[in-house]
Amino acid sequence: MAIIDSVRWAPQGDETIYAWRYPETNLSTYTQLIVAESQEAVLFSKGRIIAKFGPGKHTLNTENIPILRSLYGLPFGGKNPFTAEVWFVNKLQPCNIEWTASSMSIHDVDYNTQLPLKVSGQYGLKVVDAEKFLIKIVGTKSQFTEYDLTEHFAGEFNTKSKSAIVQYMMNNRIGYKQISAFLDTISEYLKGVMSAFWNEYGLSLLKFYVTSIDIDDSTIEGRRIKDAISRQSSMSITGHTWQQEQIFDTANNAIGNLGSGNVGLLGGLLAMNMMSNMGGGMSSRMMQPQYNQPTFGGNQNQGSASGMSGPQPTMGGHAEKMVYCSNCAKKFPSTMKFCPHCGDPYNPCPHCGTDNDLNAKRCISCGAPLQSTESFCPYCNAPLTPGSSFCGNCGKQVITSDTCSRCGATFPPNAKFCPRCGNKRS
Repeated sequence: MAIIDSVRWAPQGDETIYAWRYPETNLSTYTQLIVAESQEAVLFSKGRIIAKFGPGKHTLNTENIPILRSLYGLPFGGKNPFTAEVWFVNKLQPCNIEWTASSMSIHDVDYNTQLPLKVSGQYGLKVVDAEKFLIKIVGTKSQFTEYDLTEHFAGEFNTKSKSAIVQYMMNNRIGYKQISAFLDTISEYLKGVMSAFWNEYGLSLLKFYVTSIDIDDSTIEGRRIKDAISRQSSMSITGHTWQQEQIFDTANNAIGNLGSGNVGLLGGLLAMNMMSNMGGGMSSRMMQPQYNQPTFGGNQNQGSASGMSGPQPTMGGHAEKMVYCSNCAKKFPSTMKFCPHCGDPYNPCPHCGTDNDLNAKRCISCGAPLQSTESFCPYCNAPLTPGSSFCGNCGKQVITSDTCSRCGATFPPNAKFCPRCGNKRS
């Protein structure tokens, strides 16, 4: 067999190769070994390491490899053949190894339930001990690539990384909603945990990044949870509740089946009844828990009875509002004097327009007084001084047995209390 005069390795392509074995073993004491920068060459013979060489050009003679004399009995000088395996180890620092860990279950502190999570990121490794790396990892392969490395340690790597992430999140009470803010600190924590793991195999962990932690939607349960979280976020933004969404879905389905005979007609009637009753009674409080009584003092965005948004002008120049009846809690326009649903008189607050009971002394919405304690002359309507018997404006007597001493209203026959302010007749 021919003797190899020169041995070298020039990697080709974009694939990351950590170790490569020269295909020929027929060497001699004249063979030239060329080691490039960022490489290290290791010679094996008869199952043991006989020499290591760094970057440069080396002659494989007995001066560089004294052990050849004891292994093969080679004399000094001359071209003496021998057999050995030459391994080249790549000592570059690739930092683009991608990793993922899925099916990681954790009891989340934000949602108070089990969430299936998946994690992804990148890391970089460098060979720092070529002997340990070749002996513990490479074995009988002719080359060892990045794929071989990740596949070889996939199980152990995933177990350690998932365990470390779950422990960190639980110990620091980090929930799913805040997890994105802690990716950097989690990355540093994992790097410390995983460094010892790689050092055992002659590798140094240079970089370690966690780029995302998300819901694992590879299973049906995960997809349901992810959809539920998405719906909750949507409801939080739009301001509606789960009950509202269910009622709207039922109504939409019923309206969509209007053409399906009696079932569709019944569903349509149910939908229209639900939609028409959304503003009244207990259903109003369930469907619109975040809305208060409309006010008359500022800009309003609630629709009128016709469904148009914003205040609607009336013939009197006042803005028409939708108010809630103080008796039946159903909506009606503020231009009406009586509730169209129950017939109760509309007693508006002069400040905010809220309908109040006729006997209410203060507005249930804004607290403004509804019954004035100031009395007026029944003849000229001038304000009266409390306790006065005669009007200071017209001079007429204002306190009689038929006149209320508080507000000046005339008592009806046989009335014991004032019909205007409720004052007891003297």
